[in-house]
Amino acid sequence: MSPRDAAARSSAVQPDDEAGIERIVEAAAPVPSTPVPVSPPVYVPKPMPLRLLYAIASLTAAVMQGLGTSLISVNLAQIAGPLEATQNEASWLMAAYLFPNVSLGIFLFKVRTQYGLRNFCEIAIIPYVLISLAHIWVNDLSVGLALRFFAGAAAAPVSSVAFLYMLEIFPPEKKLNLGLCGALIGLALSTPIAGLVSPSLLDINDLQSLYLLEFGLALITFGFIYALPLTSPPRANVIKAMDFVSYGLLAICMGCLAIVFTMGRLYWWLEADWLGWLLIVAVVSGCAVAVIELNRKNNLIDIRWISSWEIVHFAGVLLVFRMLLTEQSTGAINLFKQLGLFNEQLTGLYWIILVGSVLSGLFCAMIMKPGWEWAIHLGALVLMAIGSFMDSQATVLTRPEQMYVSQALIAFGSGLFLPPAMAVGFAAALKKGLPYIMSFLAVFMFTQKVGAFIGSALFGTFVTWREQYHSTILTSRLLPTDPLVATRLQQYIGSYSRATADISQRTIQGTSLFAKQVQQQAYVLAYNDAFFVIFLLAVAAICMLLANVAWNNRNRLFASHPRPEAA
Repeated sequence: MSPRDAAARSSAVQPDDEAGIERIVEAAAPVPSTPVPVSPPVYVPKPMPLRLLYAIASLTAAVMQGLGTSLISVNLAQIAGPLEATQNEASWLMAAYLFPNVSLGIFLFKVRTQYGLRNFCEIAIIPYVLISLAHIWVNDLSVGLALRFFAGAAAAPVSSVAFLYMLEIFPPEKKLNLGLCGALIGLALSTPIAGLVSPSLLDINDLQSLYLLEFGLALITFGFIYALPLTSPPRANVIKAMDFVSYGLLAICMGCLAIVFTMGRLYWWLEADWLGWLLIVAVVSGCAVAVIELNRKNNLIDIRWISSWEIVHFAGVLLVFRMLLTEQSTGAINLFKQLGLFNEQLTGLYWIILVGSVLSGLFCAMIMKPGWEWAIHLGALVLMAIGSFMDSQATVLTRPEQMYVSQALIAFGSGLFLPPAMAVGFAAALKKGLPYIMSFLAVFMFTQKVGAFIGSALFGTFVTWREQYHSTILTSRLLPTDPLVATRLQQYIGSYSRATADISQRTIQGTSLFAKQVQQQAYVLAYNDAFFVIFLLAVAAICMLLANVAWNNRNRLFASHPRPEAA
């Protein structure tokens, strides 16, 4: 069995879509450097019932935009059937959605700044509603791919509503803790909600029911946007002609990377030539963006600032977080699917992830203060390390109930990690002005969106490689002359005695079942290896975090232990 065939057996996974830092800019950022005659709007407290409506609007928008990929990834096998496609072909629905979605938010920030926040939101929701409505009649893969592409583009501006409505109800001094944590809670709900509601929806009307849910949420968000106004910051003329050129190249770069890392392990990296060509296009277009932006006065993103040590360190921290988060978004759910479980049997696990994400967001909002970021990150990494190590002890008899504690720890840790990192990075960019905020958005979106694809691709590739290794080892040790092997094989053959009287057919079916059992055991061992690697990565991150904290506080540490004076 080739690695490509083994990878095809794994269900395609879309990492949790937690991106969206650009959504907080309008509510927390100062006026851009371009002079404007109008002063920034003053925060006006709202009554509690109205605050609840804004919070509900934020959660609705967050879940709606996250379901764009979560419903596909969670139900890939069930979606492929009605579209008369293989699972690999159905995975292109996610790639088509992600191609425009991963980068469009960067350019849309300038659009919101120039044309006004309220006008932007009222217009942006309309294409999403229309595209969601068009999905109801999809029964062909090619039409579905085209609509998913436009849905990805339409969801990029709509996802801004999740952050903006949550931040609207908090005063400026609480936007980067309470507001940020509340918005991130909503963005973490889409995957568990997709797993919880999908079985019932698919039983009602297959694929159309999933799209009806998206359409219904789009209509609710449409009503919220027109009924609940957002405070608009002053407008400024910030869009330049070269921004279109730079963004076009950046969209090609990030979109090609999204396709490569989403589809690479399914078609296998070295067996599909088009993967290499897409990677070349991504590198060339990325270099072209860098050349253009380095020679612009009013650039879209500041390449020099992005390449500074501070931002490289920040990007590295976020990439490590995305790698660790694949344990839950890519690992545990897929392990149970390899063991033959369906979403109906994973309901309890999805509830654990949902509750853990909500509680971690609330807890982080209460404890997040300037200077405490490293302590919060340390606690998050410890929880994720413990959860990953617990999961690395799985067997073929493991069921979701045995992973409730470990997955709750990982969900709680993941909810603690991202808000402090976002707040620190955004505050640093906020002090420098609009161009640096744009650059920060580019870094954050790359690490969270493209980084999520990279993490899932590496995790899935590692599992496929280790499954091949363990399959080879197990097969070499299962000799037909071994009495235990012969007895087990006869049991499998005998289990088909009531199904058919043909001895050759019973032998074929029994042997095939035995081979599947061996492969299932190999997959469990492969996932255990992957979970243990995540544990080692978390331990390494803990060590580097402690070393960085010690280095940053070296003067204070040395001052507490002065050297004895010479006689």
